Parts: sequence; C-alpha cells; structure tokens
Amino acid sequence: MKAIGFKKSLPINEAESFIEFEKEIVPPTGHDILVKIEAISINPVDYKIRQGAAKDNILNEPKIIGWDAVGTVEEIGDKAMLFKKGDHVFYAGDITKDGSNQEYQLVDERIVGFAPKKISVAEAAAMPLTALTAYEILFDRLRLDPEKDKGKSILIIGGAGGVGSVAIQLAKNILGLHVIATASRPDTIEWCKKLGADSVVNHKDLVNEVRNTGFDSVDIIVDFVDVNQYWDAMVALIKPQGKIGSISDPTEQVNLRQLKGKSVSFHWELMFTRSMFQTDDMIEQHHILNKIAQLFDARTLQSTLNTTIEGFTADNLKEAHRLLESGKTIGKVVLKF
Repeated sequence: MKAIGFKKSLPINEAESFIEFEKEIVPPTGHDILVKIEAISINPVDYKIRQGAAKDNILNEPKIIGWDAVGTVEEIGDKAMLFKKGDHVFYAGDITKDGSNQEYQLVDERIVGFAPKKISVAEAAAMPLTALTAYEILFDRLRLDPEKDKGKSILIIGGAGGVGSVAIQLAKNILGLHVIATASRPDTIEWCKKLGADSVVNHKDLVNEVRNTGFDSVDIIVDFVDVNQYWDAMVALIKPQGKIGSISDPTEQVNLRQLKGKSVSFHWELMFTRSMFQTDDMIEQHHILNKIAQLFDARTLQSTLNTTIEGFTADNLKEAHRLLESGKTIGKVVLKF
C-alpha cells in the first residue's frame, strides 16, 4: 500500500518534506481493527510534529503522521468486538503509533466511532480530533452539565480555530451557555457568529473587550491558543469559584497561585491521554465519537470543513500543511483519497 511520511524535519516547500513509499499491510491483532482510509484531515499537531520529530537526525524509516480519518473496516483483531468488516468509521487515532497518512491503518477500536451517516465523508473526516478535544475539555475535564450550568458565561479563546469552532457549538447548543469567543479578522468574526457565539471580541485587548460586552467576569474560560499569552487576562476575568481549561503548550511557568484567592480550578486537556496511557476508560472515546456522530446527523453540530483537496499524494499533503502553516485558514482542510 501507499504511505506518505518523512525522514527529516524540513520546511514544507522542500522536495522531501513528505515522501511517498510502499508499506506492507499488517493484519490486526488484539483490539486493533484495519481500516481502509477514504479521507483524512490535517491539524496543527501534524505540522508541529513534522517540524520537530526529526530535527537533528535522519530517521531510518519514514515517520507516518496524521490524526483524523474516515474509512471502512477491512479486518478485526481477535479481541475486537465493537465493529465488523464493512462498518464505516471515523477516529483521531493514537499519537504513539503510525498515523492516518496511509491507505490502510491499524487503530484500536476503543478510540474509534461509527461515522456520521448524513454528512459527507470529507465533512466527517474534518471532525474527530477537534470534536473529541472540545467535548473532553467541556464535559470530562471541566465537568459542565446542561442542567446545572445552563445560562452561565464562557469565554472561548481561539473561537475560529478547529477546536474553538466545535467548542462554540457544544457550549451553545448542548450546554446552553452564553458564549463569548475571540476573533480579530472580519471573516473569523463572521465564522464565530455563524457557529453560535453570542459575542465576538478581539484578543488584543481581551479584558476590556470582554467587559465591553457587559460581563465584568465570566464563569468559565477555555484557552485554545496560548496559556502564557492570555494568563493575566484569564486571572482578571474569571469569576470566583470559576473554571479554566487549556489545551495549549506553555513555554513558561504558569503561576497557579494567582487563582487561589478566587478558588478557581484549572484543567489540562490532551485528547491523546486515553490512548497514550491505555487508561481504564479508554473506550470512552468510542462513546464520545458515537455521540458526536449523532449530533452531526441531527444537525445539532455542523462540520467545520472548509477546504477539500482531491487525491492522496505527497504534493497534496504538502499543500494542506502549507495552508495550515499560513495561520490564515478558517475551518478544516481535508484530503480525499
């Protein structure tokens, strides 16, 4: 089968930033299933790993990345019980294993869900990683509940990004929160409003911008951009006994002591935690993806697909990475096989 990977971390315009090669199809064992992939999407984690995984040395074998896919189950392992051959599935995968930039992929069934039936393959491929991340931070980490939290305020930093775009919809349509999202360009402001944000504020003067919407402080803050950059603003804006969650990677220490006076809780989210550590509740990602699929089919959530590239080639994958690295994309970029 064809796979696309890299042996050296190179700028995306370099000829060998991605290379095509042939790889053997390995039959599944244990909880693994073998999926014939139909479409993948690209996330910031893809280009960050491509830029850093082989910075100082050339790898012996090409590294295969990619953490979003839709496809059909071809075979199942001896312990797999959730799926059968022919099932249509979607998933984000496991960062410790080969990714989805290949024609067939082995993936643990416990982190796989049944694909939505009423949206296109490309629309479904755009969603697993961002939807899982947004769902987990709101429901598993912050433990928000539509009955007890309805009507509360939430500030979403990075509203137009992949995770923010799903978080806006979940916060508004499922939790019933008053949503304030950050965006700065006319097109990203419009995108956030279209997804359900009640107010859109500029991140460059966050405290004053939020307060100009009529909220002196907010109940919940989620950061999808840079916890260091917005830390002081979050400390100032969070209500006493409020909750803050983040997915970003701090480059400097975060002073949690600043939250003590208000008894504010802080929560990290990494979508790969369950698969990396084979947690006891690893199968929860299977259940979440099934819930997410139902929400798409019910039109409660809309896919954030914005760009579709046809054809599984190294050049097309380079183009997808180039688009994402520009920092100007809205919504998701999908590659159809």
